[in-house]
Amino acid sequence: MTEKTELAGKIVLVTGASRGIGYAAALQAARRGAHVIAVARTVAGLEALDDEIQKFGGSTTLVPLDLRDGDAIDRLGAAIFERWGHLDGLIANAGQLGVLNPVAHIKPDDFDKIFAVNVTANYRLIRSLDALLRAAENGRAVFISSSSARSKRPFWGLYAASKAALDALVKSYAGELASTTVRVNAFYPGAVRTAMRAKAMPGEDPQTLPTPDDIAPALIDLLNPSLDEQGRVYNVETGVFEEI
Repeated sequence: MTEKTELAGKIVLVTGASRGIGYAAALQAARRGAHVIAVARTVAGLEALDDEIQKFGGSTTLVPLDLRDGDAIDRLGAAIFERWGHLDGLIANAGQLGVLNPVAHIKPDDFDKIFAVNVTANYRLIRSLDALLRAAENGRAVFISSSSARSKRPFWGLYAASKAALDALVKSYAGELASTTVRVNAFYPGAVRTAMRAKAMPGEDPQTLPTPDDIAPALIDLLNPSLDEQGRVYNVETGVFEEI
């Protein structure tokens, strides 16, 4: 099989890149030729990613950063502008599950923390990176959401509400870019063998689930310059684009 190289020379930023889906996505983007700006809080995980990418001749810029720090996101945007002047791709993957409690029992601090990571951080990324995506020849942005946004499952209200809010944000942002060359979509990864999934479903056999490496190719396909979908969601479980 011929290795895909459609991202050769592209600049791609991945959040939550130190483990799980973000780690696999960063590896996949690098394998396709992108220079990866890897963002995460965990320095050791970023360094391990860099080691893996260097093994096949890829390159990274490591950015240890807490996405709840909006000013740091602004500084990151400025640094990207100074160095490259544009951003070809964004994989906004970082997210948190939070507590699985009855809505009436959710603590205000827990509510604020999950919305800060799952919603506000993505808004701050859009705010800081929008001009850079527009400056690229074919800017692409993908936000990792969840089919939980559509569910009414008891005890999942906090996580579901944050992902529903993210979907609404993505849909609106995509509409605002309809007349540009930037394409913005969401991605539902389904059940994947990650630490978040293990926390949510402790009794589940992880060996029955796909790995992050299994789904990463479909995710990175959404950065392809030829992609024309806009304001939709690619659902791994159905294998097709759907309306948000």
